[in-house]
This record gives sequence, C-alpha cells and structure tokens, in this order.
Amino acid sequence: MLVLGLMGSPRKNGNTNYLLSIFMDEAKSLGAQTKVVVASEQDIAPCKGCAYCEKKGVCIIKDKMSTDLFPLFRKADLIVVSTPMFFYNAPSQLKAIIDRSQTLWSRKYKLKLIDPGRKSRHGFLLSLGATKGNNLFDGIILTSKYFFDAVGTSFDDILAYRRIEKPGDMEKHPTVLKEVKEEVKKLLNPLIKRKKILFACKENACRSQMAASFAQYMAGDKLEVLSGGSNPANKINSVMVEVMAEKGIDMAFRIPESIDTAIADIKPDYIITMGCGEECPAVSGAEKVDWDLPDPAGESIDFIRRIRDNIENKVIELIKNFGVEPVVMYKYSR
Repeated sequence: MLVLGLMGSPRKNGNTNYLLSIFMDEAKSLGAQTKVVVASEQDIAPCKGCAYCEKKGVCIIKDKMSTDLFPLFRKADLIVVSTPMFFYNAPSQLKAIIDRSQTLWSRKYKLKLIDPGRKSRHGFLLSLGATKGNNLFDGIILTSKYFFDAVGTSFDDILAYRRIEKPGDMEKHPTVLKEVKEEVKKLLNPLIKRKKILFACKENACRSQMAASFAQYMAGDKLEVLSGGSNPANKINSVMVEVMAEKGIDMAFRIPESIDTAIADIKPDYIITMGCGEECPAVSGAEKVDWDLPDPAGESIDFIRRIRDNIENKVIELIKNFGVEPVVMYKYSR
C-alpha cells in the first residue's frame, strides 16, 4: 500500500512540511509504504491550455508529470496534499501540478477511459494559513475536490489549521498530533486488512498488468493488488493498452517493475503466475497458482484480445473465491 504525499510549500522545513511529516510517519508506523513529492523541486511547466490532452490523452509538454508523477498517482492507494494558503489557494509550484492533471481528467471525461484504481483510491487534504477568517480554506477545498477527481481519488476529508504563521507554530499546536493520528488510522485501517495478491509474468508488460487492472477495478477496495515481472520490460505492451481500452480500462502511465521490487515491502498472501514458471519466486506462507497463459510478446491484436478475455474470466472466478462479488461496470467501446 502506497501513501503519496504532495508537499506544496516552497519552505523545506516549515509548518506545512511538519504537518505532512507527522501524517506520513503515522502511515509508515501502520505498515504503509510512503513517498513524498516536494512540488517546488519538480520543475513542472504550467499548463498551456492547448487542449492537446483532450484529443490525444497525453500532455504536449514533456517533463516529469508524465514520466514520474502520473505513474505515482496511478500507483498510490492514498494521495495526501499538504499546502499553505497563498492568496486563498495553493502555491504556484503545487498549482502547476494540479493544473497539469488535466491530462488525467481528459482521459476520463473526454476519452471515456476508466482508471481501474479510482474506486479504491483515497484523497486527503492538509492545510494551514496565517489568518483566522471563516473563508480561509474555501478556495483550496474546491481546488482539491476537482484535483482529486481528476487524478482518480475520493476526497475523504481535510485537516485545516488557522493562525499558523511563525516557524514552529504547527509543532506547538495542542491537538495536531492526536488529530492526524486519528485520521490516518481511519483512512488506512480498512486498506491494511485487505488480502494481498501478486500477479506475476515475465515482462510485467501485458498479462500481469491486465490481471492486476481487472482485479483492482473489480475488487480493489477488498484486495491489495500487486504485479511484477521476472525480467521486466522497459515499457508496457502498447497493443495490450489498446485492447484494454476496448473495454474502457485505462492502462496509461503504468511502468513494468520486477517481482522483487513489487514485494520488497509487502508480503503477498497469494501469487498468481502466468507462464514464467521457475523464474517466479516462492514466498513463504503465500499460496501459489499458475494460470499457464501463453507469452503475448510480438503477437497479433486478436491473440492478445483472447488472452485479455481469458484473464478477465479467471480474475472474476478468483475474486468470487474470496467471497467478493466482482464489480463489472465497464463496457466495450469497440
């Protein structure tokens, strides 16, 4: 389980950083993997407003948004935004990241593609400001609502603190530690209890990615889904992306990774292999099943469609065996 923090303040060791740090420390203590992205260190160009993403589904600007941040958004189980108030909204560095998320909004609303993780991904807002006005956080709440929708999360709640101005003010706050710990536990306890399944194949570019996406979409709030490859490819199979889009499933911004990386900090309860045989590791205590699917590398689109449909049916049966009724809401666009 990955908790991704977006630190919005350009001050590295200020009140905003402290607020996010205690949130992430609590998440880590509960067993989550954590990663913090500092907005001011990303060199993200502002959105051009060119509508290229609405037609093509990708951003015309080539920077870290597509190569680093979008993959993290898709991988995260919880996205936490921590920001001070600059003129009743986020600082420009964080706002650039928010604006550039128009690409993900376009994939959902213009191209009608479903991010398989959005049903089970959560979003939380941490914020602070120097004044005590009643409307201090209205702007950032509205912005965060639409940002979380664009990147595919719910907007679970907000912790906001007024009259935080001088260095150390947040650390001296009498209730912040208790409030943050309570919110983290409320968010993560249901996710921690999920059964963990690893889907493994050779390249983590096609079969295991499809299986993980189907499982994530159908039962992501009940299962924690991982995928990895014994010899991961440099990028996912483009034909696989096409055939999954035929079912409305968005496979963009997924990056193949090794099996060792996938389970480095997470012990799976079940391992589903797909023809990589002895190259897939044995994990103590994990139940292992092989689906013996053919390697689709270099095969035709019809061949990969057949594998897709086979995997879908197998995932449905797998989920039913866990006592979970699969959610099937996507539909063919082909």
